[in-house]
Amino acid sequence: MRKTFILVAGLAILLVAAYGGWNWWTDWRFQQSTDDAYIASNVSVISPKVEGYIKEVRVENNQAVKKGAVLFVIDNSDFAARVAQAQAAVATEEAAVATAGSRLDLQKAMIAQAAADVQAAEADSIRTQQDLKRYTALLTSDFASRQRYDQAAADARKAAAELARARAAVTAAQSQYGVLQSQRQEEVARLQQARANLRLAQDDLDNTVIRAPISGVAGNRARQIGQYVKPGTELLSLVPLPHVYVTANFKETQLTRMRPGQPVEISVDAYPDHPLTGKVESFAPASGAEFSLLPPDNATGNFTKIVQRVPVRIALPKNGPLAGLLRPGLSVTVSVDTRAPGEAVAADGIVGAAEARPATSPAAAAQ
Repeated sequence: MRKTFILVAGLAILLVAAYGGWNWWTDWRFQQSTDDAYIASNVSVISPKVEGYIKEVRVENNQAVKKGAVLFVIDNSDFAARVAQAQAAVATEEAAVATAGSRLDLQKAMIAQAAADVQAAEADSIRTQQDLKRYTALLTSDFASRQRYDQAAADARKAAAELARARAAVTAAQSQYGVLQSQRQEEVARLQQARANLRLAQDDLDNTVIRAPISGVAGNRARQIGQYVKPGTELLSLVPLPHVYVTANFKETQLTRMRPGQPVEISVDAYPDHPLTGKVESFAPASGAEFSLLPPDNATGNFTKIVQRVPVRIALPKNGPLAGLLRPGLSVTVSVDTRAPGEAVAADGIVGAAEARPATSPAAAAQ
């Protein structure tokens, strides 16, 4: 009996060892697992853009909010006054621009009047020059008196002077028109500046109402009514549930055959009876040590090699049994099946479909 028992026990141990070896060769050696994994999400920290006292708080912790919903209201009395001041400045500059335009129109009329005076002066100058020529000929023939000739010459000089004055008036009017154009451009620039100040004041007034940039669940509310806040002050956090994913920190030695697109078995510690199937989505561009506050400096005499870990992002099923129940920070255990083809990763980080890599069986290895 003892020999039979030993024989049966040895055979059972041999069968168990063979079964375990077969499973390790065909399955287990392709599974890369870690319990250094957690649920994560793109948490949005809400902060004000303007400073002031909180007038209203319209959200509570753990409250679900929609995108665009009002979260906080800051006292806007000062900002409303600034908007009114900016509106008055815009109205003033608009009136100044209109006045400058009227001055330009008036100057155009004065230029036209000066041009008409030039034409009249030219006509009078031509007439006086012709009279002077006639009286010069008559004086030579003694048909006109010296006095009459002198009068004609004086009239010609006077007409020429009047023509020069009229032309100078046209030049001055045109120069004044250029000055008025420059003044109008200055007024237009001031108007644009006033309108920009109005937009800034209106933006500040609008920013006194703080709205949700995304849909999610509010948490970690840090401010109450009456508190003074400044730009960048943390008010609360918005977690876009159920849009969560898993960040798993794998050892660098586990990444040899791991590729984006490979299936992942996920076990959530809070819900052990509801396993999930996810997918490797992407790899971090560096190990976690490189992104730490104080990266390690290995250029020392007491160097000790430590296996580094690389964060791997794993996508969760959108309509899984735990949709809406998972929260960032929950611990999970993940196992990646590296036998799946996944996607090839190029040197520039672009991924594409990779060829399937079948598992090596003992028989194939023996051949």
